[in-house]
Amino acid sequence: MANKLTIFDVASRSMAAQQVRLNTIASNLANAASVSGNPDTVFRPIKPVFEAQYHDVMEKTGIATVDVTAISKSSLPPEKRYAPNHPSADREGYVYAPPIDTNAEMIDMLESSRQYQNNIEVLSTAKALLIKTLNVGK
Repeated sequence: MANKLTIFDVASRSMAAQQVRLNTIASNLANAASVSGNPDTVFRPIKPVFEAQYHDVMEKTGIATVDVTAISKSSLPPEKRYAPNHPSADREGYVYAPPIDTNAEMIDMLESSRQYQNNIEVLSTAKALLIKTLNVGK
């Protein structure tokens, strides 16, 4: 990062990371009820991988932000359910569902949404302080 980061840069990058997190949560919740007749083709929950990005050597400025470096798929095994009348059931009568805890996903969604809102407050406060500073000389 060659350019100097401002509070606006830090907050906006954090908001972008939280938006990616919200999108992965939405994808997991949308696929929570899906089933497959094959454990290899069942939907795998996804999570973003965050990494701190430092502007300069931490000891000099202490300015850091966050980036999403990857989207990882869960390695948990799918849930095996006995449903012999289901059209997607395998020969033994089982269907496979993704290992998604909808309650945990909802909690993550609330936390991510609050983090996003906190960053909006940071931007609003920084903007108000900047305007007040510019008006001091008037």
